[in-house]
Amino acid sequence: MATISDVARAAGVSNSTVSYVLSGKRSISAETRRRVEAAIRQLGYRPHAGARSLASRRTWTLALVAPLRADVNVGVIMKFVTGVVTRARDHEMDVLLLTQDDPQGVERAATSSLVDALIMMDIEADDPRIPTLVELQRPAVLIGLPEDTRGLSVVDLDFEAAGRLAVQHLVELGHRRLALIGPTPTVLGRHTSYAERLLRGYRRSAEESDLEPVVEPAEASHVGGVEALGRVLDRMPDLTGLVVHNEAALPGVLAALTAAGRPAGRTVSVIALCPADVATGQQLPLTSIDLPAVRMGEIAVDLAMARIEGVEDPEIRLLMPRLTERESTFRLG
Repeated sequence: MATISDVARAAGVSNSTVSYVLSGKRSISAETRRRVEAAIRQLGYRPHAGARSLASRRTWTLALVAPLRADVNVGVIMKFVTGVVTRARDHEMDVLLLTQDDPQGVERAATSSLVDALIMMDIEADDPRIPTLVELQRPAVLIGLPEDTRGLSVVDLDFEAAGRLAVQHLVELGHRRLALIGPTPTVLGRHTSYAERLLRGYRRSAEESDLEPVVEPAEASHVGGVEALGRVLDRMPDLTGLVVHNEAALPGVLAALTAAGRPAGRTVSVIALCPADVATGQQLPLTSIDLPAVRMGEIAVDLAMARIEGVEDPEIRLLMPRLTERESTFRLG
């Protein structure tokens, strides 16, 4: 394995010059920098994380705060984690995963010397962790859009636009009796940002089309999906269009439709808001609005690095929703 001395010899410079090129602590001529960087590439040298930390006073570590609550879909959470970890590797950063549902844990991480920046998930509309981040002035990125960003960088899907898009697509297909099976009552009770924005877009679009905006929460399980679909059909037996935003309940919803003689794609058009592989992994490939979890994780890291390096002001980046038609929707009449 190449050492810093090997790089210095190959570039014809001192060890300290190589260190200065790596840390950026001193001005180095362009020609010398090019020689050092060429030697690094040629030898495949990778600086030791501890040595880099001492030289630059950085930890080269990001904290990802992803509370694993009882009602979260771990599979979807891990897609965000995958995006964060893979992009962090591109920046030669490590990731510290914090999974406890404890606001004090955020403060401990932000005030410690363990991390350079924090990426926080599961953001509430009025999130109690945000004032702590602002007060501590630690670089931070939110995956989720609160009502007040307090000057923090944000990446998220535009969930309000997603709610609108789902309704508009069903209306264009001729459906007038619509319902939405959404997140758990606990998620809604926490005023989780994505859930409230999705419902706001869904309700506003339905009302603009003179439709009744039926909404039914579902527990995050197969049984939860079955029970939620039963409540929807009790309230609206002539249902023809359904939006589902609850990955764990989705299979139960589809099974309950079939059991009720109302199979998806034949008598009820179904749109799922979920990662694409979840939509295509059902027995019937579902028309879906993609939740680009991996991409959002990647963007969160890029925003965090920009804040660490001080090269950009805080940014709010909302990804526009995209709908992909598959076999679960049809034109009515």
